[in-house]
Amino acid sequence: MSTTVKFQKKYLAVAIASATLIAGQPLQAQDRAVLEEVIVTATARSQSTQDIPFNITAVQGDDIAAQHIVDTADLMRTIPGVTLIDRGYRNAGIANSLVIRGLNVDSGAAGDIGNNTVPTVSTYVDSTPVFANFILKDIDRVEVLRGPQGTLYGSGSLGGTVRYIMNKPNMDELGGKFNTSYSQTDGSDGDNVSFDGVINIPINDQLAVRASGGQIKNDGVIDYVNLYQLDGNGVPVVDGDGGDCISIDNATNSELTSNGSCYGSKKDADDVDIWFGRVSVLYQPSDELSVQLNYQKQHDEVGARRAVTNGIDGWGDSYGDYENGSTMLEPSERDVELANLEVEVDLGFATLTSNTSHYESEGSGWRDNTSLWVSGGRDWFDAWYTGMPRPVAHVEAGMKEEANIQEFRLVSNPQDGDKIDWVAGVYYMDQDRETSNYSHLLGLVEYGEASGWWLSSAFAHDMDFTLNRKETFTDMAAYGELTYHLNDTLRVTGGLRWFDNELTNKTAMNALLGQPANIPYEDYPTQKEDDVLVKFNVSWDVSESAMLYATYSEGFRRGGPNSVPTNGAFAELNPETVAQYGKDDVKNYEIGIKGGTDRIRYSADIYYVDWQGPQLNTATAWWGFFMAQNGDSARTQGFELELEAVITDNLNVIAGYSYTDAELTGDLIQPQTGAVISEDGHELPGTPQDVVTLGLNHTTTVLDNMTLSTRVNGYYQSSSLNYITDGQLQEEHDGFSLWNFSSTLMMEHWSVSLFAKNIFNEEGVTGSYPSAYMSHDTGANENYFGNNQRDYISSPRTVGMSVGYEF
Repeated sequence: MSTTVKFQKKYLAVAIASATLIAGQPLQAQDRAVLEEVIVTATARSQSTQDIPFNITAVQGDDIAAQHIVDTADLMRTIPGVTLIDRGYRNAGIANSLVIRGLNVDSGAAGDIGNNTVPTVSTYVDSTPVFANFILKDIDRVEVLRGPQGTLYGSGSLGGTVRYIMNKPNMDELGGKFNTSYSQTDGSDGDNVSFDGVINIPINDQLAVRASGGQIKNDGVIDYVNLYQLDGNGVPVVDGDGGDCISIDNATNSELTSNGSCYGSKKDADDVDIWFGRVSVLYQPSDELSVQLNYQKQHDEVGARRAVTNGIDGWGDSYGDYENGSTMLEPSERDVELANLEVEVDLGFATLTSNTSHYESEGSGWRDNTSLWVSGGRDWFDAWYTGMPRPVAHVEAGMKEEANIQEFRLVSNPQDGDKIDWVAGVYYMDQDRETSNYSHLLGLVEYGEASGWWLSSAFAHDMDFTLNRKETFTDMAAYGELTYHLNDTLRVTGGLRWFDNELTNKTAMNALLGQPANIPYEDYPTQKEDDVLVKFNVSWDVSESAMLYATYSEGFRRGGPNSVPTNGAFAELNPETVAQYGKDDVKNYEIGIKGGTDRIRYSADIYYVDWQGPQLNTATAWWGFFMAQNGDSARTQGFELELEAVITDNLNVIAGYSYTDAELTGDLIQPQTGAVISEDGHELPGTPQDVVTLGLNHTTTVLDNMTLSTRVNGYYQSSSLNYITDGQLQEEHDGFSLWNFSSTLMMEHWSVSLFAKNIFNEEGVTGSYPSAYMSHDTGANENYFGNNQRDYISSPRTVGMSVGYEF
């Protein structure tokens, strides 16, 4: 049995509860503050984080709430070694932008619906593998596992795994809590309000129900200042000869063929409205059996991007703070729901767990691509639709995904003196995914008819590109890990995962103006992959308070199909070379140490990751259609440090630092042309070299039954690149720091909190479309005055207060 020290299970709040009325008066020695033991289930059994022989961080739900964190972006900036490309709420529910240990080759500009590859970091809600980005309310803890987790967590866990563990119903007491908050954000003329609540109802000593839900409603900060005015059919209206705005139906042929558009604006366009709810029922008729049924749902509506435009517009005016130059609003919406049934049976020698899950996620979003059509070096509108005076390329993108998942897991119940403990399981997923993109050249039909354009009789609508892709993915796996205790201080663990997956794809696609309304689906070749992933770990308790470990682990990510035009006016060059992309895999080597006492806890590791065939979401060589391709190889290496300590009986600190060196180790080749688009040694995008996190929490008693808790949290990341190539898309983003503050007065049932996020109002850019790629550089005859260049910024300074009640 391990002799690693177990930290006393006691909250800091308990230790200070006996303080006198005078703030800061010393506590009695026997009530000194200590660190709470953190229990996680990352290895399929309950263990202290200090007993797990790899790098793991767990954030407790109470700490998440105390920091006023409600989404993944804010949370991950409190965890060392984790970065993300923050594109705001518009993309947060669709694109998993987490990066662990630098395993990323995706552009910081990507993130709209259409990406082919699955993420490099897998995410779980309890036991269900799903990326849902649920609002972080009524949550027990979040576990972040760094490094490949292929044996237990399967495909897509190249960089690591993030597990969101929700609170369970409690059969011991009736209780609940309610919270409301109000805040204002710099750059916004409006307000942010939210409310949420949870109630726990024990029906009897065998049955309990827990329900939670709420709403977040934030006004936006981004002003869209060059918006086309649209008629009832969504077509830009005409700027009349007298300066009046004229609808398409009322305009003369002369006005339709020669006049420009009417422009307007919308302030605070990127507003957010999110509803969420969860219900959980726990039935536990005996100590040997428990059955839990969970259902949760969330609906997101976002008005536009949280992105600013730099440079000038078509009139020569510079864009100001919080201004965006797109000529069309770019809203999005999403619905996601998850149902899960977990049955756990204690068989004596082992515990059998059955997890049955079903989830559905559906979303849509608009995208303004006009600058892509008229920017310098392209001028497609001028070349294809000469004289069109109101250019607009508007894309409707959509996705729908649903899956059924079944997993059976058997975990040994070791007894004193046992040398072996183990976990074994089988897993099955059946996933259906649909992706759509419809590109509209709004007003082109009316222009063609008015101008007598020779192509006008060939088309009855304005769609120039249609993509509908339907994918079915099945994954079967069997896995196991076994730990052998050589003695009380030395352990060896080995793990295997065999998998067999199959991906089928059929696509309906046309890239020609005047395409038929119903495009037949074409079946693409089925892709099958099977392999075995391996893990090996050795850990040694060098003392009662420190453990050394070494790990070799493997990760895998499935390949997939690409859908590119093979014929017609938009046929791609050598389309057979990009018909599909293959798997990628990693081999991870790391050594580390962790340990501590009841007042200090630390961990440190160094790692090297060899990445073969890294998948890159990119675009085709001629027309820029969505596709993915494999590079040759890459590697990441670095180290991670984390420290948590009780400085005084009233003050504790959490600090972390990670260093990441990530680069290609082979040339990246454009498969259609054979050209080298990025050379061996190129830095991987979205990966800052240095990341620092810091959290300070001071707690003191100010009056009878009143406690004041003050928190300061800081995050810093160094500069990072936006893209993997040295071309038009690449841009270097400056490093930045974000600081948050909160002060909460806690009473017996009530709490009142004042908080400020991003105190110094840093922009914090982590993704962009550079000016060279999406600027307004247009020919005078195209009459386009907008600008699609954009920088995705972190949420500006937000100051507010919240009130909570608990019983």
